[in-house]
Amino acid sequence: MTMGLASLPMYVSNRGAVAQLWAAVAAKLREKGLIYTPHALTWPTDLHAHWLNPDLLLSQTCGYPLMDDLAGKVQLVGCFQYDAPGCEGITCHSALIARDEHATLALEDFRGLRAAFNVSNSQSGYNAFRALFAPLSTNGKFFRSTIETGSHRLSVDAVRSGMADLASIDCVTYEGLRRSSPEAIQGLHVVGYTASYPGLPLITSGKTSALDLETMRSVLASVFSNPHAAQALSDLGIVGFENPPAQIYQRCMDMREAAIALGYPTLA
Repeated sequence: MTMGLASLPMYVSNRGAVAQLWAAVAAKLREKGLIYTPHALTWPTDLHAHWLNPDLLLSQTCGYPLMDDLAGKVQLVGCFQYDAPGCEGITCHSALIARDEHATLALEDFRGLRAAFNVSNSQSGYNAFRALFAPLSTNGKFFRSTIETGSHRLSVDAVRSGMADLASIDCVTYEGLRRSSPEAIQGLHVVGYTASYPGLPLITSGKTSALDLETMRSVLASVFSNPHAAQALSDLGIVGFENPPAQIYQRCMDMREAAIALGYPTLA
């Protein structure tokens, strides 16, 4: 039997805690009969290819690609609940971050300034950002310029260094930096939040059996009573697990369509 693949690649400000959480989850999965559960996580560089690998046992993606290019190709396992400003249950917002010098600006006041985003298929860093500024745009334009950084952490760095003036950062990512790397956000201020959307979905291959899928859901729901996972859960701010209907992620597509309808198809 081929060994499965697993990753939790989206919140990595504390990789040690992520690995510790997986060790506890993986042990329970193997105990429950999923003998192809890998002992160690994969840290993929090509996330899209990783998510589409038929041997994928568990990973964490974004709600926007889940409903776009991953639709019908992977299965939803569930979603963690996080304890972070901007989170409520499995719903969350993106934190709009600016340097302290811009702390008192209203959103309209950022017109003509510079924006940073991680990647264009990100719900938190792009899609929700675009939806928020679409009503303020004129002829498809609001910012003077935008820069694609490749990651939330690099977007934070871009704002802090002065390369950009505003970025939309997943609130769990931002809280993770505050906990693990407070120096990374020194001199930055949260000036607002985007509208809410469902949090990062946990996914598995479309080939994963219904029985194995239910086993994973059961193990993830019970991990909060596992003493071997307690410290990692605390360090990562994970406080619950839900198995929502996949349709809740339509919210991401609705945000995209609303921005397009307002003549703002790209963050600009």
